[in-house]
Amino acid sequence: MSARLTSDFWVSAYVRRCQIEGAYALVRKRGSAEAGAIFIVLDRLDGTNDLYGPAPQSETGQGDSRAFERIAEAVDGLTVEERLKREARFDPDLWIVVVEDRAGEPHLSV
Repeated sequence: MSARLTSDFWVSAYVRRCQIEGAYALVRKRGSAEAGAIFIVLDRLDGTNDLYGPAPQSETGQGDSRAFERIAEAVDGLTVEERLKREARFDPDLWIVVVEDRAGEPHLSV
């Protein structure tokens, strides 16, 4: 059984992957380095955003990979911010990564 990657390591690799794919990515909020939940804001650069968050563990299995689900699709920035504020009240150790991609590609592994 392998250990799960820490959040800081995963985020660092994800930002690099986005940049290699030609998307701009930045860490807007750093959470717990070990196990903070990761949320990804996909800015389509047309006024709409998608929000991705951790998929329920029942859907991800017991592996060391992280799985994400789309929480909101093609919503405005205010809607995303309201959702992130609610999530931060529940888990102040969360991470927020912002990806800008006109094609709407989150660059998440499937």
